[in-house]
Amino acid sequence: MRKIGAPRSAAVLAALGTLLATAACAGAQEDRGDTAGGAKSGATHVSRADPTRIPDVGDRLQRRIPADSRQVVAVYGAGRDSADSTVVLYTKRGSTWDRNRSWPAHNGKKGWTADHHEGDKRSPIGVFTLTDAGGVLADPGARLPYTRSATFAAPRWWAESHWHDFDYVIAIDYNRVKGRPPNDPTRPEGAAKGGSIWLHMDHGSGTSACVSLSKPAMAYLLRTIDPAGHPVVVMGDRADLKT
Repeated sequence: MRKIGAPRSAAVLAALGTLLATAACAGAQEDRGDTAGGAKSGATHVSRADPTRIPDVGDRLQRRIPADSRQVVAVYGAGRDSADSTVVLYTKRGSTWDRNRSWPAHNGKKGWTADHHEGDKRSPIGVFTLTDAGGVLADPGARLPYTRSATFAAPRWWAESHWHDFDYVIAIDYNRVKGRPPNDPTRPEGAAKGGSIWLHMDHGSGTSACVSLSKPAMAYLLRTIDPAGHPVVVMGDRADLKT
């Protein structure tokens, strides 16, 4: 577990990372009123025709799930231009993927894209590893390396509904350096490709690119996602996931 009290230069870096995250994670003041309400729980239905595969995920993305992965967080977007989604946690036992739990969630306020860029308000479609976590709150028992820091806190000039967005965070490894705190600002593919895309706490509407869930859901994922299981997130709208 990483500790608070890093050198001043590291604190400045973390603060910069949080500022960058405002562009990619929970939308700031301008997001108020967009896509009000949570995703419908009825969207959790998925086909279980083949238990050796993640349901409703086509060959293109299925092949990108690492052979040694035993945990998949699947994000099923309601539509290409929708901010509503459903998150399902699958665990592999033997050759079979078992569905553990599911939750309503939100994704980018404008939906999904296969070519994400900074500021497009869409979540990237794809398969990404999950290696690091953190947040404002104390570690709830996370298995992933967890960095607690006040620098995760959303700016107080954001709408109050967003103030707790980053109480718990799991970094999605899109354009970031694995093994560093989620708010590390380094973007290996360049700033234009966006970054700071996380699983984080929900504020009731679409995000700028992240995936947001309730506090109980985030706490459960933090306690359950195990680096030994080589966890990944498979994310996109339902139509694209099936291709």
